Amino acid sequence: MNARAILAVGAAVPVVLVLGVTLTAAAAGTIDQLPGDCLPTNASGTPQPGAGEGAHLELNAAQRANAVIIYTVGAKMRLPHRAGIVAIATALQESHLVNLGNLGANNDHDSLGLFQQRPSQGWGTPEQIMDPVYASTKFYQRLVRVKGWEQMSVTEAAQAVQRSAFPDAYAKWEPVATKLAGDAAKGLGRDPSAGCGIVGGWTAPVVAPIVSAFRGPGRPDHHGVDFGASRGTPIRAASAGVVIVAQCQTTPADWGCNRDGGISIGGCGWYVEIKHAGNVMTRYCHMLARPAVTVGQRVGAGQILGVVGTSGNSSGPHLHFEVHLGGDSNGTGAVDPVPFMHQHGIELGKK
Repeated sequence: MNARAILAVGAAVPVVLVLGVTLTAAAAGTIDQLPGDCLPTNASGTPQPGAGEGAHLELNAAQRANAVIIYTVGAKMRLPHRAGIVAIATALQESHLVNLGNLGANNDHDSLGLFQQRPSQGWGTPEQIMDPVYASTKFYQRLVRVKGWEQMSVTEAAQAVQRSAFPDAYAKWEPVATKLAGDAAKGLGRDPSAGCGIVGGWTAPVVAPIVSAFRGPGRPDHHGVDFGASRGTPIRAASAGVVIVAQCQTTPADWGCNRDGGISIGGCGWYVEIKHAGNVMTRYCHMLARPAVTVGQRVGAGQILGVVGTSGNSSGPHLHFEVHLGGDSNGTGAVDPVPFMHQHGIELGKK
């Protein structure tokens, strides 16, 4: 039996028929609360070719209902919010969220349904593929078998499943898919940021103990706190803002950041600075590799900026984190991050 969705994106109609189970929005939220998803829609941080070009597409009620089906199937499979974004972006590219049947000579080989899946390639029978619930389930089953899909950009993850002749085409649908997935999550009573530790728009950059305090004894020029996080730990933006610095800083300059630093090396190594509302600035130092974001890029709270390393003036893997007020990026503008973040509902140093 083909799926019948009667919940449109953003609508208040309370029921969706998915996987043979009728769910109210409230019940769906209590049964299958999604894992938190703090990853950016573009996990690599680099602009994807053609990103946003699909924003002009006007969707009708049937198309929006198909987006809800796709998202809800992923929710029932207990997949993170990001999986829904990837799946919806894929269906936007493949079918514009229209459940396409046999188009004769206009078909791409024997491709059918929302994802243009092919019976000849093992996706199922034509009747199965034309069922949006079945087609969505098969897409997710293949997605989760892709190693590291959670860290891929949307277009990379989609291509890993679809193996399209146009691998960059999915990128243009990211903004639309993100909006549709967000609306679908709300319709199911889910909070995509649940579990990310975001409170009032702020979150801890890492979850690790503080191993060196702000301007502690013998370190009056230590204008931040050091977290004893292990090498490779994701570093997240403490709040939404605009990236104003993303670069390598070492003294001597020719030491570079693509190798470990040391106590005789100066500078932040690979580091990022973000300007937030209220003229607040945060700084993240000693990353392992080039940051995952670029200058001028807008980031959300919890978005991955890079990973913990030990580049620059560093004796071992850790994150050096600073907070500056009044737009002053120098030491005079630095404040202790612990009480600052406490005022915003975030307790730093908790493991």
